[in-house]
Amino acid sequence: MGILVRLDEQLHARRMTLTELAARINITVANLSILKTGKAKAIRFSTLDAICRVLECQPGDLLAFDATLPSSED
Repeated sequence: MGILVRLDEQLHARRMTLTELAARINITVANLSILKTGKAKAIRFSTLDAICRVLECQPGDLLAFDATLPSSED
């Protein structure tokens, strides 16, 4: 997929663990891990909103597009 998930970088910059973020946004660590590894096929706006609020970032800080990566349709 041409979408890159930069959650790991944002967590590292804030010295926050995936477990701590999961607890603060009320989502399972397993589901957050799927997002972090780029294996998620979708993300709810409410989840994106919660992550951005806790990490004090913008959606563009978490997601990026790379045209050189294959899309999910390839």
